[in-house]
Amino acid sequence: MYGLPPNTLINKPLYKKAVFEKFNLKAAERDRFDADISCMALVARVSSATVPALTKGKEIEGFYVLQVALKRKDYDPKNILMLQKLIPQKLIFALQFEEQTQFCIFHTRLYQSGWMATDEAVISLQGLSLDGVWNNIVAIIGGLDTQSEKSIEEQIIQREQREKLLRQIESLERQCRTEKQTRKKYELHQQLMKLKEELK
Repeated sequence: MYGLPPNTLINKPLYKKAVFEKFNLKAAERDRFDADISCMALVARVSSATVPALTKGKEIEGFYVLQVALKRKDYDPKNILMLQKLIPQKLIFALQFEEQTQFCIFHTRLYQSGWMATDEAVISLQGLSLDGVWNNIVAIIGGLDTQSEKSIEEQIIQREQREKLLRQIESLERQCRTEKQTRKKYELHQQLMKLKEELK
């Protein structure tokens, strides 16, 4: 399953009712969760015990793969974030809808891979320690560069800054289009040029 070694495989169902009761979810949270999620199971545990070639990391001692069968493809990411908060483990979410799978992982924020055919969905264990493996999985799912000299954290910060700049540029472009006063329009245009220069 997902290209993982047989020793890692477990099949531990996670019942929605148990999640609702254990975490005392409000009716609205239960309804939102139930609208998206059909059933769940912990399907794999990756650790130095299940993959002896991997050493324990300084931060990561192991992680689980949680398979989530979805009722709809356009699910609410809040449900995945809620599961991440409720389960105090490092998790890779394997979301399945019909014959497709999407991987999600939380590392400072939720990252989602593209959808792929379930039989082509593979979790690659690249690295010598569990820290290295985890960082590589975060990079792959998050669309970051695994070969970069910059750390995952640095790449994430850089990407977030870039996204923020793009949002500011978009907002300024809208203001420029609607602004009637020539002087104000010029000022906005100058700000826009400055941000575009930063983006380079």
